[in-house]
Amino acid sequence: PDLSGYEKFGLGNVKYSISGIRIAAVEFPSASISLIPGTGIKLVIGNASLIFEMNWNIRTWMFKDSGRSTVYISKVFVTAILSTPLDSRAHTSISLASCRTTSGDIDIKLNGKS
Repeated sequence: PDLSGYEKFGLGNVKYSISGIRIAAVEFPSASISLIPGTGIKLVIGNASLIFEMNWNIRTWMFKDSGRSTVYISKVFVTAILSTPLDSRAHTSISLASCRTTSGDIDIKLNGKS
C-alpha cells in the first residue's frame, strides 16, 4: 500500500508520500526446509536480499522534491516454524508457530530533482 503523512522536524512539518512500491528482485541463495517430528516444518533462509522500488514526494515550508527510490536490503536471515496439526477429520492445517528475522544492511538511493 501507499504511505503518506507528516512529521514535525525542527522548524516545521515535513509532508511525505511514498507510492508505487514494488518488489524488483528477491534472492534466496541459501534456503532449507526440514520436518520436525510432532511439530511441523522448519524453514530457514540465509543471506537473502530484496530490492524495492518506489516513488517518493516530500514537501516542507522551504522546498519540495520528488523522484524515484531504490531500497536494497541484504544479509536477511529468516527462521520460521510452521505447525501442521491434524483436525478430527485428519485434515492438515498450517499456522505460523514462531518466526525470527534479522537483516544486516539497508542501502537507500534517492533520485530526485534537487
